[in-house]
Amino acid sequence: MEPLWCALLAGVIVSLASFSGVLVLVISKKEIQQELLLLLVSFSTGALMGGAFFHLIPESLERLAPLSMSKLVILGFSLFYLLERGMRWHHCHKKDCDTHKILGYQNLIGDGLHNFIDGLVIVAAFSSNIALGWVVLVSIASHEIPQEIGDFGVLLYSGFSKTKALWFNFLSALAALLGILVGYFLISKIELLVSTFLSLAAGGFIYIAASDLIPEIHREKSLRKSALAFGMFIIAIGMMLVIKG
Repeated sequence: MEPLWCALLAGVIVSLASFSGVLVLVISKKEIQQELLLLLVSFSTGALMGGAFFHLIPESLERLAPLSMSKLVILGFSLFYLLERGMRWHHCHKKDCDTHKILGYQNLIGDGLHNFIDGLVIVAAFSSNIALGWVVLVSIASHEIPQEIGDFGVLLYSGFSKTKALWFNFLSALAALLGILVGYFLISKIELLVSTFLSLAAGGFIYIAASDLIPEIHREKSLRKSALAFGMFIIAIGMMLVIKG
């Protein structure tokens, strides 16, 4: 299967993750919701860190000098920080996030940009190596599920109806497909962009895991739940290592 078609399929899968907000409706008990989200966030943290260190960085090193790659990883980390500040991204994984009416629309815009960047990363990964593309899909999708649940909660709190929140979230997620198409066109013109996108993505993955997700895990006070969360983190790390072979 051609890299573009694989990337588009991956983009559809990531976009469908936007409907994970339905979990908020299906699971009525708030305590169960929060425990499930804690496990999802923990798994996502391990998947992102494992994806960055076991897959994206080694793949980039095959194409770039170590110092050049390191500079791009730091740049990716910094860009994700600036984007989060600029677009007021807040990857809250709880339904009762502190927000206002306008934040619902700001959340959709920021999430759309985030998904567009995900599309660029996905197509760069598949253009480099089909197997790497699927690894990147797992890393992104594992993060998208808890994020989309949080986004759904933000939209509900902002005054969106349940149906409207689901569909607007899905439309925002479709920006990943646009990112894939734009990225594929750029990569076909400039081969160096593949290794550049992969290195930037590694920095972005590390930033999301370290800045957005790990602080969420640290908020848990229960020793039992913290131990389960750490177990999910190790499982995700191990899975990424096994995939690497």
